Amino acid sequence: MKLGTESRNKTIAAGALLAVALILIGRWIFSSPSAPTHAATISDSASNAAPATARPATGKTRGLASARSLDPELRYDWLKVSEDTKYSGSGRNIFRAQVDIPKPIRSPVKLPPAAAPVPQGPPPPPPINLKYFGFSNHPGEPRKAFLSKDGDVFIAKEGEIIDRRYRILRITPVSVEVEDVLYNNRQSIPLTQG
Repeated sequence: MKLGTESRNKTIAAGALLAVALILIGRWIFSSPSAPTHAATISDSASNAAPATARPATGKTRGLASARSLDPELRYDWLKVSEDTKYSGSGRNIFRAQVDIPKPIRSPVKLPPAAAPVPQGPPPPPPINLKYFGFSNHPGEPRKAFLSKDGDVFIAKEGEIIDRRYRILRITPVSVEVEDVLYNNRQSIPLTQG
């Protein structure tokens, strides 16, 4: 059995990776026990020299701030600063249970009693909004009316229903009589030009 002679490049790459792995494992093993003691000494020296107000962490003090935030020691000076903080907002105090109700400026004006509403009958039916713009009168055929509503054009004979609502009752050259079958309302629509 030959070891690594078939592919020399693979053997060299495997050896290099093994060496890098051994170096990284060695650094990890030997550096982990000393790191907490080093952070603890930084934390002790910083807590004695730190002022009462907290400052944002900068480049040099970032490690110091993270070590300080992990410090389990209770800081009474920080608690005292937070207890002395007073609420001074311009709006309503959200920590207070009662709400101040403003006092009225004047006494309310008394209005005279309103007259009792007079009961009215049912509302009138809506107007029929069809336009009559022409008719067709060929010999031997019934007369047809040309009506429009909102851009739609309807061609109907007497007795037919258009727009599922309007029945054509009578067609004359000057007007058309239409019945609204929903409201039982009849209306005569005059011939319009244009």
